[in-house]
Amino acid sequence: MTKLDVVLDRIDADLDASVARWFDLLRVPSISTDPAYATDCVRAADWLVSQLTDMGFEASRRDTPGHPMVIARNHAAGDDAPHVLFYGHYDVQPVDPVELWETPPFEPEIRVVNGVRQVFARGAADDKGQLLTFLEACRAFMSEHGQLPLRITMLFEGEEESGSPSLDAFLKANAGELRADFALVCDTNMYDAATPAIDTMLRGMVYEEVVVTAARRDLHSGLYGGAAQNPIRVLSKILAGLHDDDGRITLPGFYDGVSELAPDIAASWDALNFDADAFLGAVGLSQPAGESGYPALQQIWSRPSCDVNGIIGGYTGAGAKTVIASKASAKVSFRLVGEQDPKAIQAAFRAYVKSRLPVDCSVEFTGYGNDRAFSLARDMPEIVKAQQALTDEWPKQAVLMGMGGSIPIVGEFKRVLDMDTLLIGFGLDDDSIHSPNEKYNLTSFHKGIRSWARVMEALAK
Repeated sequence: MTKLDVVLDRIDADLDASVARWFDLLRVPSISTDPAYATDCVRAADWLVSQLTDMGFEASRRDTPGHPMVIARNHAAGDDAPHVLFYGHYDVQPVDPVELWETPPFEPEIRVVNGVRQVFARGAADDKGQLLTFLEACRAFMSEHGQLPLRITMLFEGEEESGSPSLDAFLKANAGELRADFALVCDTNMYDAATPAIDTMLRGMVYEEVVVTAARRDLHSGLYGGAAQNPIRVLSKILAGLHDDDGRITLPGFYDGVSELAPDIAASWDALNFDADAFLGAVGLSQPAGESGYPALQQIWSRPSCDVNGIIGGYTGAGAKTVIASKASAKVSFRLVGEQDPKAIQAAFRAYVKSRLPVDCSVEFTGYGNDRAFSLARDMPEIVKAQQALTDEWPKQAVLMGMGGSIPIVGEFKRVLDMDTLLIGFGLDDDSIHSPNEKYNLTSFHKGIRSWARVMEALAK
């Protein structure tokens, strides 16, 4: 029996204890965006420090102007062993609307759904279940062998779900302590319930809020209708012009830095046999609405996009109110790929809006982030090792895929610490993260722990 086999057996034997610890953390309502839960965020950070210290890490809570960070290190593997920085976040999204939860969001429960055992709670997947898969793998190594196969530093954040306002300054101030050979991030999904994945491409993001103002106050539409400028009409026309009839984004220079997908990557994605009809049908849609000429998977993973995420203006209550609003606002996000420049796209969007404002209208902008896209070479040695390790654990071969979302920490690690990141997680598309009845399959948790043990052992070779 190999050293790894012993660790895997320990993981299986201790699964009930691992789940109990998971439930302990899930019971802490560490909602970072609501000041009412600030003490709970501290409580979650302290819980992690206690667990890591008990496991043999040097661990500490680091207070910030916002919620605390947790840093832990165990470098007993020696200077010859690779050094990795593992990142996760202990904060969670608010639970609203709470009335849609089938069970209380901070009282975790195991339920069997379609024959699958699932844990329901806020944070079950995002990110408490995911980060604990790595911690429990470390625990098994320490229990059986007294040390880890790698030099490991951990960073757990408490503000990921509220925009990470303290992160940039913290990384810069602690760069010497946090810099490693590469980072590991667990906040991602598998391709499907039987197929593990490594994300080698992430889209970047520009997020803008735009407010158009016309009159000094709301106006009666009978007295002013027809003569007064309506900012809702103005903003609606501007937003509608962001796409042409083929789904392309109309901002000048928007596609600068966008390349066609490499043929070998396109072929590997085609081999996944992605069912766009089923993917869209599950949410009541029937056909892809992105750029014409690109399959749905490329529209999600490797093409840029623009979406209006919210529009506000005028009277939206029950019944009728004949009013012309003085202001109208919208939140607009752009997902970026390749070498697109976030600052250039932000500037192009603002110039586009200003150029289409009629007389008597003014505009204000607020930016909520500018993150570049991220990609890794598919033949990177660490990816090759991790892919084989995951394949050894799951029923199907691990795939290398893109990710339509954005994980700003990955860009921060590259920009501040000059580190690449391996993105390995065990979530599923139906985990309902950020929504009522968030869940994480018990198989994702159990085999996720086993997977990290295999990945750590492979990376150490």
